[in-house]
Amino acid sequence: MTAVPLPHRVTATARETADTVSFTLEPLGNRAPAFAPGRFAMLYAFGVGEVPISVSAVQDTGHLVHTVRAVGAVSTALCRLRTGDTVGLRGPYGNGWDLDAPAGSDLLVIAGGLGIAPLRPVVHHVLARPGRYGRLGVLIGARTPEDLLYTRELASWRTGARVEVTVDRAGLAWHGGVGVVTALLDRMEPLCPRTHALVCGPEVMMRHTARALRARGVSGDRIQISLERTMRCGTGHCGHCQLGPLLLCRDGPVIRHDRAEPLLTVREL
Repeated sequence: MTAVPLPHRVTATARETADTVSFTLEPLGNRAPAFAPGRFAMLYAFGVGEVPISVSAVQDTGHLVHTVRAVGAVSTALCRLRTGDTVGLRGPYGNGWDLDAPAGSDLLVIAGGLGIAPLRPVVHHVLARPGRYGRLGVLIGARTPEDLLYTRELASWRTGARVEVTVDRAGLAWHGGVGVVTALLDRMEPLCPRTHALVCGPEVMMRHTARALRARGVSGDRIQISLERTMRCGTGHCGHCQLGPLLLCRDGPVIRHDRAEPLLTVREL
C-alpha cells in the first residue's frame, strides 16, 4: 500500500446520476499496488481533504475507476473533477471480496443504492471467467429509477448473468420491479445450500438481506457483507471506524456475515 498520496490524473468522467459521478484515474509516476475487488483507496481532493472510496472498476490498462456520490465537502469536490485534473490516491486498503470461496458454486451479488459500486468489479471478474463459477445472479435495488447506476452495462451483464432490478418508488414510465431488494430473491430459482452471496448497501438492507438468505438455506459463512463506518486514516490507527473488536479499514470492509452478525445486533455499537 502507499502511505502518502500518489498523484493521479483524471482521464475520463461519466455522470451516472444527478449527484453521482464515475471517473477514471491514471498514475502520474509511481503506480499504487494492484487493487482487488472490494478494497478501497483514500482519495485526496487537494485543498479539501480525503475520503475512502471503493474501486468500481479496474481497466485492462490498470487505470482505476471510482464512483462517488456528492454528500459532503470532499465527495462534492471529487464529483466536480474534470478530465486533466489531479487527485491524490493512497492504498489499497482493507480486505476485499473472497472470490475463491464461491468457485464452483452459484453466486449472488446483491446491491442496494451505491453498494453496486464495490460489487461491480465482482461482476466483471466472474463474467470474465466462464466455467469457474456456477450461475451468477445480480440483484440491484435503488430508491428511484433515476438513482440506478451503470444502467448502460446491464444489457451486457445479462449475457452471462441473471439481472433483476427493483426500486422503492417509480413513476408510470418505469416498467421494472417496485419494492425492496429482498423481494427479488423470490424471482430466483430455489437457492442451492452451496450458494454464496456478496451483499453491499445500507446497513439495514444488508441485515434484512442476510436474514432472507439464511431463511432460504444459505449459511452465514457463505454470505459476505461490506460494512461502513467513518474512516479517517485507512490504516487502523485513528479508531474512527471501530465496530466492537473490529477496525473496518483494517479488518473489513468485507466481512463474513457469521462474524459480523453478533456486532450488528448491538445497538449503538
